[in-house]
Amino acid sequence: MGKIEDLAKKYERHIGAPWQRTVAGAQRVMLVVYEKEDERKLRARIDEFAQATQRTGHSWKLVDCTTWFSEWMARDDYRDAYFEDPSLLEMNLEGDFKPQVEKRLSEELEAADEDTVVAFIGLASLYGFVRVSEMIRAVESSIKGRFIVFFPGTKDGNNYRLLDARDGWNYLANSITLHGTGSAE
Repeated sequence: MGKIEDLAKKYERHIGAPWQRTVAGAQRVMLVVYEKEDERKLRARIDEFAQATQRTGHSWKLVDCTTWFSEWMARDDYRDAYFEDPSLLEMNLEGDFKPQVEKRLSEELEAADEDTVVAFIGLASLYGFVRVSEMIRAVESSIKGRFIVFFPGTKDGNNYRLLDARDGWNYLANSITLHGTGSAE
């Protein structure tokens, strides 16, 4: 059995445990941590996580943010100027793109009921544009069921590092890794 299949089995055991209904939004977040090199494998086998969710009696809703940046950029009137001078993009990312990501994700979470897993994939496409920690905190109040974030990176204790590329952040979400609380290797 491969790493992704093993991860899906661990996920099923976790998601199949009884859900407490009175926990805060932050306690409804789960990060599925896997090696960044396994992104394509995970995408090819994402249905294993959907089926695992459904076997436990819960609904599954997949939200893929892979194209969100390109869609936003295509709509922006100043896109050509950003290509000429990328430093102009920074202010618009914080003031326009980040709030749009948070709004779009909040709407997806709010549309789901308390028995639904909203699975978020494509996180690597937001790297450099949106900080994962800030995005999760911004949408916590919108989570009714469970919010599963597929996280290509590592976890060391409570410290998460997206794509192993920058200092991580300390977050107390539930996590599923292949090897306990360490990295997803």
